[in-house]
Amino acid sequence: MAFRDANARRHIGLQQLSALASTGRTFLGPMKSHKFIVDEITNQSTLICSAVRLMESLDLTSAVGQLLNETIQAQNKEFKTGMSTLLFLVGAWSNAVVECLQQNVPVPAIVSVMSEGLNSCCERVQCLQMPIHDVKKELCSGRVRPEAFESKTGQAGCDGLTNPWNLLCFQRDISATEEVIPINSCSHQGDDCNFNKLLVSPLAGFGSVASVVKAVGDRSSSALPGSAVTASSCIARKLTHSRHFGTLGKSPFASQRGNVQGHLSGPSADLCGCCGLGHLAVALSHGNQTSVKLLQSIAAYQQERAECSGSSQVNIAEIVTCCVLGLPESYSCVSTGFVTLVSPEQAAVIKHFADKPLRVLLMDGDLTEGYRHLGFNRPPNVRAILERPNPPGGRAGDAWLSRMSDILMSFEVNLVLVKGNVCKNFTERCMASRILVIGCVARDVLCAFGAATGAQAVTYLSQLDASSIGNGAWAELWKSGDGRAVGLGELLPARISAAGIPLLTAVLTTALPCKAQLLEDQFWTLLYRLHHALKDGKVFPGGGAVELLCLSHIQALAEQPGQPGNDKVLRELPSHWLAEYKSIVLQALASGWKRYLSVLLCNTAKASSELEADASVDRHLQKAAACGSPSAYILEGFRRGGVLRSGSEPFPGLVTDVKVCDNVAAKTEAWRRALDLVLLVLQTDAEIITGPRRNQILNSPLSSEFMFL
Repeated sequence: MAFRDANARRHIGLQQLSALASTGRTFLGPMKSHKFIVDEITNQSTLICSAVRLMESLDLTSAVGQLLNETIQAQNKEFKTGMSTLLFLVGAWSNAVVECLQQNVPVPAIVSVMSEGLNSCCERVQCLQMPIHDVKKELCSGRVRPEAFESKTGQAGCDGLTNPWNLLCFQRDISATEEVIPINSCSHQGDDCNFNKLLVSPLAGFGSVASVVKAVGDRSSSALPGSAVTASSCIARKLTHSRHFGTLGKSPFASQRGNVQGHLSGPSADLCGCCGLGHLAVALSHGNQTSVKLLQSIAAYQQERAECSGSSQVNIAEIVTCCVLGLPESYSCVSTGFVTLVSPEQAAVIKHFADKPLRVLLMDGDLTEGYRHLGFNRPPNVRAILERPNPPGGRAGDAWLSRMSDILMSFEVNLVLVKGNVCKNFTERCMASRILVIGCVARDVLCAFGAATGAQAVTYLSQLDASSIGNGAWAELWKSGDGRAVGLGELLPARISAAGIPLLTAVLTTALPCKAQLLEDQFWTLLYRLHHALKDGKVFPGGGAVELLCLSHIQALAEQPGQPGNDKVLRELPSHWLAEYKSIVLQALASGWKRYLSVLLCNTAKASSELEADASVDRHLQKAAACGSPSAYILEGFRRGGVLRSGSEPFPGLVTDVKVCDNVAAKTEAWRRALDLVLLVLQTDAEIITGPRRNQILNSPLSSEFMFL
């Protein structure tokens, strides 16, 4: 057994935290840098762009690394956002605490003063919380002045406009890259097309810069305030001879399906009428354009289904994702129903269905011979060698396969959706009988199909009866927005739906397989940001506004004479400790906020170096102090489009309404988790290593740091 003193002045645990956290520095802010994680053993690489995937990809053998991973995973499990902030502050505050140790500040003083300082910050920033209702009203009423834009650009080819982040300024009131086509071909009530949708056909990417500038000066096009879609009453044109929007098949069953493949390629034209969720999604997107367009479509669809009943919640249980490889990202869209990937053999079965209504079976478990539900799991230390003798001349499991397939055919089941795994041999036998079996289906998807078709989930096929079978489902191969079927080799996207089903699938397309997980993470992050914003009923101004107020507040506290505060532990500290160390510890806490703001400015290209970023933060602190009310200064800066702005930015005279918002609970909880982890590691005084690593450490250069017991 090896023993190492961890609580020296250079505290090894805090140094490890700082080193691990430094790897995620470029994840801070909207312009995140991607990273390749390369496994030297397998030579396989992974593309990541989030703190969660970073922790999952690293080989965290140290105790500190495992604690950091658990902390980030806990934040991700609860909020799905705030992990990059947490990771960065862990590193910044680890360095700050090490500096305190080097100045001989006692550990109890560091723990008490930092905890009290963060609690004070959380109370102070409550004045920046903005009710959702007020934020949506402000976002819907905000506009960009076209005249100011025309006078500042001078030419259409300005480099600043090629940045998608800058284009956020102009997207709400300019729709040169989108054409609105009313789709009124659906008359069936209660299905995928139960309201008049506006199908927006996006052109490539954001379109040319010249077309954007031209649209600004074009007075003939009227736009709804705060909407990303041009008013259909002014320029909408019906395409009666378009090959993309032709009449669907003449099958009466196909007529229930609404528009092409049930795509929701664009948000409703009246985003303000849908409680302003589209604009709120933009404010929470932090520059993620692909996901925000999908989320706007989802929000508009769900609000329309609720018939504007006043509910502004986004139902996450009705949303799933499917990554389709081989198509450009511009093909990403939202489809009604359940889109999943199937094998070519399953695709052949789907083609055979050809617009026929399907009888659907839902299974809440695995579809294998050895599956037993939770109440009948066998002891893990008992292995069955042979339950029953095999029939003469038959393979193992043939009797079960025949019995189960006979049950399905006797009830004329066409489609089986299984929550768990499916026996491969059983899937093949079902395909031979023209029965489609889909495994690994989420529980929410099963619930949606159960509500839409009347099917009742069963655990075993032996429980099947007539009342468990649902009717009215259909299956077809998924097609892209232009109506073309997608054939990508090994796996093909298929769409399974039913009349009136509320389920929506965000189809995320990419030509790079390594980006599939990244796009899915970005979509769910934005979706949960919107969900938590509506759940909290309030948001913070983003872009570093809240951290700037924290920095200003902590610096003001550090300049005040030592006061016990409200913390019980802080009051119990010796008075000379409080007088001597309070300012040092609070300045260390403030250094973490300042470091955060400086890196944020550098990552968003608002400063060319950390020195320039530090100077910019200092100027804003001076202006906030001169204003007399730092919170009023920050809120005014937020209303003008951003707090941390400088004269060196493109178009400094343009007053934009590109407002960035952050979640309240997720952000403050990330702060608390980061500081709690740092202080926990700080209070560990030793690292005891047991097991076979002892001999490895004994022969390493680090052996002098350990005491072997």
